Amino acid sequence: MWVARRFLSSVAQRSHYAGRSGLFRRPQHAALPELELRYLQCTCCWRSRVPVAGFETLDSTLSSPFSEASSCDEDARPLDACYTSEQRQTILHLLNTATRERLADVKLLRGRKSLNIVAHRTKNGPFKSLESVVDVPLLKHKSAVTVFNSILNPVKKEKKVRIQLAKFIRPEVDRTWLEEATNVVSIVCGTQKIAWAHVDRGMTVLDWQQLDCPNFLRGTYMASAYLNDVSALVTLLPSADFYIIEKSSISVQNTTLFPIMAHMRAVEAMLFALLEPRNTPPDSNIPPRVLNMMRTAVGRHFGLMVGDARTSGAQAVRQLMTESVTQKLPRINFPPDLLMKYRNAFQLGSRRGGEELCDALLQAVTFYELLSQSSS
Repeated sequence: MWVARRFLSSVAQRSHYAGRSGLFRRPQHAALPELELRYLQCTCCWRSRVPVAGFETLDSTLSSPFSEASSCDEDARPLDACYTSEQRQTILHLLNTATRERLADVKLLRGRKSLNIVAHRTKNGPFKSLESVVDVPLLKHKSAVTVFNSILNPVKKEKKVRIQLAKFIRPEVDRTWLEEATNVVSIVCGTQKIAWAHVDRGMTVLDWQQLDCPNFLRGTYMASAYLNDVSALVTLLPSADFYIIEKSSISVQNTTLFPIMAHMRAVEAMLFALLEPRNTPPDSNIPPRVLNMMRTAVGRHFGLMVGDARTSGAQAVRQLMTESVTQKLPRINFPPDLLMKYRNAFQLGSRRGGEELCDALLQAVTFYELLSQSSS
């Protein structure tokens, strides 16, 4: 400590008397000014004094001339002076011609501000200068600067992540096999019914119906009773290249729904056993006929997910049926007899149910549309 004290004292004295060299010399251009020497009392002997610089002078020096040189007081400068002529033209062109929806994409212009811009230019004519934009209600000087910078440097929107079909189909199969399929049968199991939708590659519904299964969830899980209902269904299913069975998203951790999950798994296993060809060599180049498709994939594709839960698809099916009649190129085509049969089946408050029918059709549409997206 004694050595440090002597060193600081000698350096300070040389700088004070010489004025040309040392730690605290008189500043040149863009250098720190001469600092006033102050003293700290030594805590060991309380007699010696160590010279130090006046830090109040240092703080004031760093906060005034250097900060003024490095920053621009935007509030004191006209807005038009902050941008080049090309930048002003770009900003004014968008503000004078963009629709309300386009303005809402600019930072800070969502909601009321975009309405105010459209109303202001409609009433007073196009903006002639950047400074005139401040006359728009809710747009102050700093907000206008943020808006202008956002127009000149728009933030690129992240592309919507497509749902990949391969992630939701089990077992994994070669995509070329799926692309060669001319038709599929989509199967959805409920607690008392099993529904299916037969759809071809041209997005035309060939068959769409459901079967009541009276032995489901009756007492214990009687294998023979379940087999009778599932076998009756298999005899009614049309021939197809692939049979797509819905994979429910019931969690094993939800113990209250364990009976429903066990029911779904039992029916699923029987469908796989009855529909899959037997005696197929494991190494043969023959694709499986029966596939699983995750229920959540269909929900995300049609926007039916609320958190981790899926809502009813009845409204989406009604929309598809309406588009089949009103649009020249609908999303999916329904034969007239099926439209007449189910035109009132999915109305709100209907006692006919039909959730399995809706889910079977939506699953088939999702399969083809995701396959088309992954191929493009």
